[in-house]
Amino acid sequence: MARATWFFPVPDEAELPERLRGLFAKAREQVGFVPNVFRAFSYRPERLSAWFGHYKLLHEPTPGLDAADREMIAVVVSAWNRCTYCIVSHGHALRVALGGTAEAELTADYVATNWRHAGLDERRAAICGYAEKLTARPHEMSEADLVGLRDVGLTDHEIWDVAEIASMYNFTNRMALATGQRPNEEYHHLDRGR
Repeated sequence: MARATWFFPVPDEAELPERLRGLFAKAREQVGFVPNVFRAFSYRPERLSAWFGHYKLLHEPTPGLDAADREMIAVVVSAWNRCTYCIVSHGHALRVALGGTAEAELTADYVATNWRHAGLDERRAAICGYAEKLTARPHEMSEADLVGLRDVGLTDHEIWDVAEIASMYNFTNRMALATGQRPNEEYHHLDRGR
């Protein structure tokens, strides 16, 4: 198992509050392991709870912004920030959300390296462009960027979600990079090679 972090100690799971032990158990049940981000963030258990609650809210699909769109934003932001942990883990989640096919694998890999080469439709390209600009040049954001998302069919609530998801992953990437988080090795093998 790859180290969760290289600097801050990871608490023993038995020492964590019951709600976080439950989160770890649910992760084992659903994906087969505890993501290292959970282990790393458990250094400050109360903040792991707040971070994960926010994460769950941001990943609730809506009619115009499905699970793949939301994971795509995470991957675009993480790729720009060169956050290995999130590129690997959300690259896996994007492959699954896109259907887990060989084509989904290719699309997710292109999004992780350069979304412009992924053959995305106009709506997804606009979402990626917005997420990348907010990450790379936030001081240049303007109302025109929001209008561009409305023009491709997103509701105002979904536009807010795009901005909030991109912003949240900028925070998460910076914490992963700042604390030396490494992706679980399992992410590299999940859903590959069908």
